[in-house]
Amino acid sequence: MFDKLEFIEERFEELGLKISDPEVINDQTLWQKLMKEHSEMSQIVEKYKEYKAVKQGIEEAKEMLQESNDEEMRELAKMELSELEGSIETIEMDLKKLLLPKDPNDDRNVILEVRAGAGGDEAGLFAAELLRLYIRYAERRRWKVEILNTNETGVGGIKEASVMIKGQGAYSRLKFESGTHRVQRIPQTESGGRIHTSTATIAVLAEVDDVEVEIKPNDLRIDVFRSSGNGGQSVNTTDSAVRITHMPSGLVVSCQDGKSQLSNKEKAMQVLKARLFEIEQNKQNEEIAEERRSQVGTGDRSAKIRTYNFPQGRITDHRIPVTMYKLDSYMQGEIDEMIDELVTFFQAEAMKSLEA
Repeated sequence: MFDKLEFIEERFEELGLKISDPEVINDQTLWQKLMKEHSEMSQIVEKYKEYKAVKQGIEEAKEMLQESNDEEMRELAKMELSELEGSIETIEMDLKKLLLPKDPNDDRNVILEVRAGAGGDEAGLFAAELLRLYIRYAERRRWKVEILNTNETGVGGIKEASVMIKGQGAYSRLKFESGTHRVQRIPQTESGGRIHTSTATIAVLAEVDDVEVEIKPNDLRIDVFRSSGNGGQSVNTTDSAVRITHMPSGLVVSCQDGKSQLSNKEKAMQVLKARLFEIEQNKQNEEIAEERRSQVGTGDRSAKIRTYNFPQGRITDHRIPVTMYKLDSYMQGEIDEMIDELVTFFQAEAMKSLEA
């Protein structure tokens, strides 16, 4: 680990000289590439310098203990040594986390898809509540939210919906939300007071650039149709909704929430690219060894990842597992505590696999 840290520190210093070189600055493409690499290394180098300073402090405190005859100075050295040795383990752990392979998608925007699962109307209502939860969370983090598509039920729920969430680190915070979410509560239509169980599915897809996914025009079938549901003046009056079928994969994407056919086509293509990108990534992930599967298998949509129990006011994540009794605030988008727990857990799993 420390050989790697030495190399990173040397490379960081080398990059610092290069990005201030006038010739490099004139080549904006190269300069931006080097700036990005320099920026990504800065946190590791800063932490490593802190580590070396603490190590030096430990050595100096030990020398003082051995060489000083002044009892007061020796007592001070003991106190400093104890404090520094207590912090060195924490810094080493921080360095290990910083050296973990970075998910290349972490800084991307996301397309978040919500679908009602088992449970009829209640599943649709729960899906709508989950959609509001993530929109509120995005707003709390000052991320931009754009509705791509909604397919509503007749009782205020949704069959499916997709939104684009744009913001720094959006994927890194939301990627663990993919999977089946289960709700346990008494539906409003239940006269006998019995608790029902319903489900909704969340998919979190990384937004991708055009160059990352090649889609041949001949592989697409594009249909237009009349929008339905709540909306602006164009709804139910023009054929502005778009359905794109990617024939090689069988994927179908519809979009009707935009104001025009062109807008809906662009949004549908964004979703299609993200889905195709996810399929390709999953193929690559399947080739990764079993001991590393915990890092990449968190998007399994068939697994029930979380339960929302309304009578008890609790949320349980079944992967960690962690239970919190904060359901009211959680449904208002206050989900950072759960996300932090998930990030910490999967970082620890990743470190175990590296040490194995």
